Amino acid sequence: MQAFGRIKRIVTAGADAIIVYFDGANLDEANDACHQLLSAIDIRQRESQISKGSKANEEDALNSWHWLREAIPSYDSLLIIFDMALIDSHGVYRALRNIVTESTNAHLNVTKPSGEGKVIEIPVWYGAPNASDLSIVSKKTALSIEEVIELHTSVTYKVYAVGFSPGFAYMGDIPEALKCARLGTPRKRVPKGAVAIADRQTAVYPGESPGGWNLLGLTAFDMLLHKAEHSESRLKAGDMVKFVSITEQEYKAGLQVEL
Repeated sequence: MQAFGRIKRIVTAGADAIIVYFDGANLDEANDACHQLLSAIDIRQRESQISKGSKANEEDALNSWHWLREAIPSYDSLLIIFDMALIDSHGVYRALRNIVTESTNAHLNVTKPSGEGKVIEIPVWYGAPNASDLSIVSKKTALSIEEVIELHTSVTYKVYAVGFSPGFAYMGDIPEALKCARLGTPRKRVPKGAVAIADRQTAVYPGESPGGWNLLGLTAFDMLLHKAEHSESRLKAGDMVKFVSITEQEYKAGLQVEL
């Protein structure tokens, strides 16, 4: 399948899925292109008046996007999972070309990532005893512990992807001076709410799990929204996040609120 527009490559990912890779001068531009296409797809789905599952007209099926099961964004790519009973990978390719062309011609307002504007603040008790690699990070980066905390809280981060475990949001980029390799040997248990860094990324562990990232502290901010039927990630790809330093007492007070 030939590349077009901001899409630089399309590859199959099984019988019912394709992965679309985006171009850009840097990762942020490629990620923005991903969210532009997601916005265009959302507009098309909301405006469509065609009954779900209709196969009466091939062009209508392509334009309605009722065949779309899931669209999962990552750093510079979008996984599209489709219903093989309604469409094949060639049809998905045609639908992508149609929606990109029509969005461009109509000058639709799909240029902003979903999270632009509102910034979600996550309070962090840096140096919490059971979640602190601050001394290790200090040695790796040649920064003081105070400088590590100051740098980590100085940036507004973008959520590029959600994965690994439910609610685990990959955020970036941390300042270059804070870049830190993963631990040589991953821990068997990382506590829920641990705030961590690895390479140029930062994240919060939504629940207790194994992990090899460098831990900076703890947050009482629950990374999952719990509903009657299921739980879902509180952060979505495209959201903007800022970490704020708090005291142990403030952390414990926040933990009581979450509980």
